[in-house]
Amino acid sequence: MLDPDLILYTDSSPNGFKITIALEEMGLAYSLRHVRIEQGQQRHADFLALNPYGRIPVLVDRSSGITLFESAAILLYLADKSGQLLDRQPQAHWQTITWLMFHSASMGPLLGQRVHFELFEQTRNEPAINRYRQLSETALTTLDQHLANRLWLAGDAFSIADIASFGWMHIARVIDFDFSHHRHLSEWFARVEQRPAVQRGIRLPEPATGA
Repeated sequence: MLDPDLILYTDSSPNGFKITIALEEMGLAYSLRHVRIEQGQQRHADFLALNPYGRIPVLVDRSSGITLFESAAILLYLADKSGQLLDRQPQAHWQTITWLMFHSASMGPLLGQRVHFELFEQTRNEPAINRYRQLSETALTTLDQHLANRLWLAGDAFSIADIASFGWMHIARVIDFDFSHHRHLSEWFARVEQRPAVQRGIRLPEPATGA
């Protein structure tokens, strides 16, 4: 059997989960290369040749000769390639892209900084902790209000926007960030979490601690 054309370089991380979930949801054949961040493999020369910024995930498509990094770009590429999870009807199409960009520009970075300052910074920085708690709570409230009258971020259909937001929300839950007071967001999270492809995706390449 020939190796799949799609090669994903990733680790167990919020951004990595977005792509494993997408690939599983779309049913695309791919091979997975585990880049072990804790061992510094993302700084090895062979990986930096794929992504000079030294971050996962990276997707290589041997059929097109295209190499991509940045999870939002990869999600858009896979949606275009598969014809799935990105509605072609203009309203839903652009709503999906809007909420994908909201996650990429706001929610993902804010939760990332919150995780860093609350869990990993050796010297406790209260102003930074309070800032990123407040900003991330504002982003979560925005999502909660948006989901008050719809099942999915872009309306009636599960999309790459839902996948992007779930990646970080999953890790927030694993490390005990409580967002249960956001009722609509919590209900959305449960809907996404129950999908079989999502369950497979968050266990690749290895489950995050507590998952």
